[in-house]
Amino acid sequence: MNQYISKVIDDHREELITLAENIWSHPEMGWKETKAAEWTAEVLRNNGFETEVGAYNMPTCIRAVFGSGHPVVGFCAEYDCLPGLSQEVCTYQKPVIPNGDGHGCGHNLLGAGCLGACIGLKEALIKEGREGTVIFYGCPAEEQLLGKGIMAKRGAFKECDFTIAWHPSTISGDTLGSHTGVEGLTVEFFGKTAHAAGAPYLGRSALDALQIMNIGVEFLREHVTSDVRMHYIITDGGLAPNIVPDHAQAKYFVRALSRKATVDAYERVCKCAEGAAIMTDTRVKVTRLGGLYPTLQNTVIAEAVQEARREIPVNEYTEEELAFADEMNQTQPSYVKDKTIPLRYQDEPLSNESIYGSTDYGDVEYICPGFQVNECTAPSLSPGHSWMMTASSGHSIGMKGMLRAAKIQALAAYKMMADPDRLQKAIDEFKESLNGEEYICPIDDSIPDPYQ
Repeated sequence: MNQYISKVIDDHREELITLAENIWSHPEMGWKETKAAEWTAEVLRNNGFETEVGAYNMPTCIRAVFGSGHPVVGFCAEYDCLPGLSQEVCTYQKPVIPNGDGHGCGHNLLGAGCLGACIGLKEALIKEGREGTVIFYGCPAEEQLLGKGIMAKRGAFKECDFTIAWHPSTISGDTLGSHTGVEGLTVEFFGKTAHAAGAPYLGRSALDALQIMNIGVEFLREHVTSDVRMHYIITDGGLAPNIVPDHAQAKYFVRALSRKATVDAYERVCKCAEGAAIMTDTRVKVTRLGGLYPTLQNTVIAEAVQEARREIPVNEYTEEELAFADEMNQTQPSYVKDKTIPLRYQDEPLSNESIYGSTDYGDVEYICPGFQVNECTAPSLSPGHSWMMTASSGHSIGMKGMLRAAKIQALAAYKMMADPDRLQKAIDEFKESLNGEEYICPIDDSIPDPYQ
């Protein structure tokens, strides 16, 4: 079956690459992915999927279905971009548009790769005469903490027996470790203006309050578990040095490897804000931006993915592609001539390493069994969310990785669907992993509709 699925996806190679290139060339931020959703939906319809754009009352969300009955598998696609990461396909930093948007996380590849997997799996089910349902979820705004959470709140994913996702990476290898969960917040302080030299005693500095809060968070780092990450930017620090600021604002992300630890750290950060307001005689407003769960990788699905990796040949790269990767790696301080590997495209053993970045696919993995695949699409030293990732995501290196990821996902999903015992083991493991914990969607009614 691996050869058949590979051939099907190879037969759609140009169609998938064109889609990925079009999305790369027209980067759209979260909630605004109108072109990406339209182009993706067109390919789905052309390949026999019953396709809805605007699913779950979300204008750039897609739900596309083929087949009927169980098992039901969902593929979680993304196609949003990042700010400030515009970049040409070259080996040095050169934005297409200065400070423009770009696919520095490779979501142009991610969405098209999931679509390719759906096509490959669909044709395999037809060939074998198997019952089953394939669902493509086009998930908006992964970078905004809210996309899949809003979908989940509105009923997505619970129809699935299991799901599979993938992400562009610098390696071809998967982990059973967790991505961190996240809570996001905006903190605003309100004080009183005054002349900073002539009558500072009449002012109440909102900036002082914000700085004291940030110092409190810095001291808090000693008293949280080692998996906790807290980071922030100051988005408003005042208007002029000689005016005591009456407004200051920061944006925070708080992360940890469990939902409980994430919420606990978030609440303690909020207390730092409250204490800073008392100390400076100012007023504070905390606005929760949303949150997401850590991932919960399923070992049974992971085994199917590793089998698929062994059956799908690794990619071959030309001398020109390897030279491109090597030259790009040379821009990084950790590069060592003749020692740094240009591309880590050979399959690596399944690991248990946790990852301190986050993905809203974690919410999906707390609704039904799931697994996220990583496949090499960029040079070995490419940082995530960087111009290097943008350049690679528009290059043949990225496209080759995307196509192999599609094949791995499709074959792994087929193995799960063709083996009822294996699927039941995945479901049993999922229930045991929850240990009685109930998924509570982090997107509550306080979060406004992002499309409004």
